[in-house]
Amino acid sequence: MRVIGLDPGLRLTGWGVIEVEGCRLRHVANGTLRSDATRDLAQRLVQLKDGMEAVLRDFLPDEAAVEETLANKNPASTLKLGMARGVALLVPALLGLPVTQYLPMIVKKSVVGTGHAKKEQVAMMMQHLLPGAVNLSPDAADALAVAVCHAHNLSTRRSWLAGREDPLIGGRDVR
Repeated sequence: MRVIGLDPGLRLTGWGVIEVEGCRLRHVANGTLRSDATRDLAQRLVQLKDGMEAVLRDFLPDEAAVEETLANKNPASTLKLGMARGVALLVPALLGLPVTQYLPMIVKKSVVGTGHAKKEQVAMMMQHLLPGAVNLSPDAADALAVAVCHAHNLSTRRSWLAGREDPLIGGRDVR
């Protein structure tokens, strides 16, 4: 399975694609989408949409995972970040991908072991877990961490459901 992680931002949106095979993770690609700060908000959102569509077309992920954003002190910045996050949720969904969201503390705990890890710790763990991921920007490292968090959650859910019908889809009670 191929998973794309997205770390949304209006100025910079990080993305990272990994392959998941059982418990094995393999780095496929990563990068950062940039919007032009001299353009108006609508044009910047279109730039993010176009960039995201290109990445999804190039790497054909099966699922998408997006980092949830927490409120900033500046309400205007929070609104702009929310709009960029909306693009990150919408574009993969329009292409038919399942999209899952994760809080930053859950992502950090999943990949570093503590929910209060620093960006440098996340980047270091991504280079350790995904040896092909070198010279990562902070946004790309965060996006890869979101993808790895999603892979861990998929793996946990698959092992829990082994031999059982999925209670969310229907079937017998698993209690």
